[in-house]
Amino acid sequence: MHIKEETIAILKQFDSGNKFSSLSVLPKASVLIPLVVKNGELCTLMTLRSKELRTSAGEVCFPGGKRDPSDRDDVDTALREAEEEIGLPPDDVQVVCRLVPLISKSGLLVTPVVGFIDESFCPCPNPAEVSAVFTVPLEFFTSDEDHDAIHSVAGMMGSLHSFYFVDPDSGSQYHIWGLTAVFARLVATLVLRKKLEFDVVFDPENPLAFFLQILYRRTSKL
Repeated sequence: MHIKEETIAILKQFDSGNKFSSLSVLPKASVLIPLVVKNGELCTLMTLRSKELRTSAGEVCFPGGKRDPSDRDDVDTALREAEEEIGLPPDDVQVVCRLVPLISKSGLLVTPVVGFIDESFCPCPNPAEVSAVFTVPLEFFTSDEDHDAIHSVAGMMGSLHSFYFVDPDSGSQYHIWGLTAVFARLVATLVLRKKLEFDVVFDPENPLAFFLQILYRRTSKL
């Protein structure tokens, strides 16, 4: 089976659909995790946010943002934001699934929407929001080589994992951390089914159970 078809089959097993749409106590946001097969390798596309933005300026993120009243659902939000930020037409995204949402540091309920894009896609970043677009092999997020972990972070279960990626095309180094690193690590774990080279608090065989536990624990206090 081709790598793309195999990945789609795996991810569809973890599709949360509208399961969490009733969690209306928190403001909602979505990110698109664009997967692409590049030179036979499964990669994900990421952005570097403009330093002029009021929030998360200069940070590595997936395309995404807050829900608009006109958005029908989390998928609509992710696709709209991706078009606004990097010029990715919604029709050029093969949406595969929605994974378990997590609560961001600013209190947003963020749903990751995973979809495939074509290798030929050429980003047109909106300079007001995005200063760079690059692709990272998913396997990178399973390796300890460029990985760092800070232990005993206040308010967190387990360590704060981050990665330092050098883009071979531009030579630029990017620090991937926070919720972006969590989502990237989660997708890599689900899809590659490969043992991580560093310790994590979740079960690599069933990572979603841990993130569901966190979600329910935090929303039960609201």
